[in-house]
Amino acid sequence: MTRVLYRNVRATPGTAVGGDGIHLFDRDGRRYIDACCGVVVSSLGHNHPRVVEAIKRQADQLAYVHAGAFTNGPAEELAELLVERSPGLTHAYFLSGGSEIVELCLKTAYQYHVETGQPGRRTFISRRQSYHGSTLGTLAISGNLQRRDIFDPLLGPTHLVAPCYAYRDKREGESDREYGRRLAAELEEKILEIGPDQVAAFVAETVVGSTSGAVPPVEGYFAEIRAVCDRHGVLLILDEVMAGMGRTGHHYACAEDDVRPDILAVGKGLAAGYQPISAMLVAPHVHEAIRAGSGILKNGQTFVNHPLACATALEVQRTIVEDGLLGNVRQRGHQLRTRLTEVFAEQPHVGDVRGRGLFIGVEVVEDRSTKEPLATDFGFPARLRAEALREGLMTYPMSGTIDGRRGDHVLLAPPFICTADDVEAIVTRFAAAVDAVFREAS
Repeated sequence: MTRVLYRNVRATPGTAVGGDGIHLFDRDGRRYIDACCGVVVSSLGHNHPRVVEAIKRQADQLAYVHAGAFTNGPAEELAELLVERSPGLTHAYFLSGGSEIVELCLKTAYQYHVETGQPGRRTFISRRQSYHGSTLGTLAISGNLQRRDIFDPLLGPTHLVAPCYAYRDKREGESDREYGRRLAAELEEKILEIGPDQVAAFVAETVVGSTSGAVPPVEGYFAEIRAVCDRHGVLLILDEVMAGMGRTGHHYACAEDDVRPDILAVGKGLAAGYQPISAMLVAPHVHEAIRAGSGILKNGQTFVNHPLACATALEVQRTIVEDGLLGNVRQRGHQLRTRLTEVFAEQPHVGDVRGRGLFIGVEVVEDRSTKEPLATDFGFPARLRAEALREGLMTYPMSGTIDGRRGDHVLLAPPFICTADDVEAIVTRFAAAVDAVFREAS
């Protein structure tokens, strides 16, 4: 009997005992292609020798020091690297995970307004079908109904606007630009409804992750959103916990949208799963407001700027740059989307293949011509996961794609080190699993 409290308390998952490159191994000797990097984390795959050596080297020197007493070399170097490649952001702060870093982004946005004499700006706006974390604060701004679930009574007022979800929501005959302007107008209406002097920030995933399945914004969307925020003194917080750190083929996903947020969150792929670490980056005016005001960032946690985690993340990010892996992400991502589109051209239950880089969503439907979703009791995620495991493939299927209840999709997010042959193997196994699900149900 296990003493570990698992998410599903009625079942114990299989036991992983090792990994190498893009593969994971279980204790029964089975080998799986990790085509989802766990939950879009293991961007350099498993047992990467350069990263493992960096962990050993740092552990021999300094594993932990309290950030209130000392700074440390790895944190300083990692901040420099992240800032240098960022869209005009100037300072970074490191914590352990995505939920807590987004929580800090919210706190920092509010502190910015307090420091600039606008303490009434305490309301946050986000989007339906968004997910920003599992703390009460981040869950309160998340539009993921499944994850809010029983905690909804504990959450504060929620202000949500439409997501940028072109596959389902763009109107017939509407251009991308027109669609983006329509969504920005909805945000502006919401700000005016609440009162511009009450709104602290608009929070959005640059590319929507697990809730809807690698949904990218249309061209021009974030430029319109940025303009609305600027008109009303509202900060723009971009959540790239899942989509950032090279996953889309750029260090930051927002680089492709030519937009600079005021505050940005990254995590997951920052240290590629070799250590738990996340980061908040802020624009110069945010930093200056705090420096010129109280001078104190109102946050204190045990593992701030953790030396071992920062050293690991630094080696991961250097490896991505020095091995030219961003180019590989773009090439292999294009190959994966192209091959999935080709293979599923005649599959009536595959409605959309989308994403950027090696961050790809496949939305499944009852009828691709009408986009009618599968019945909610079909149980697609469990069926697909089981069939994929039989094929030796790890995937990330989810339900509730459309509105938190209806719709299903699968995320594919293989490691940045994958080859052309690896991509072909992923497509072959994934197609076999999808076909098996619907063959069994027919």
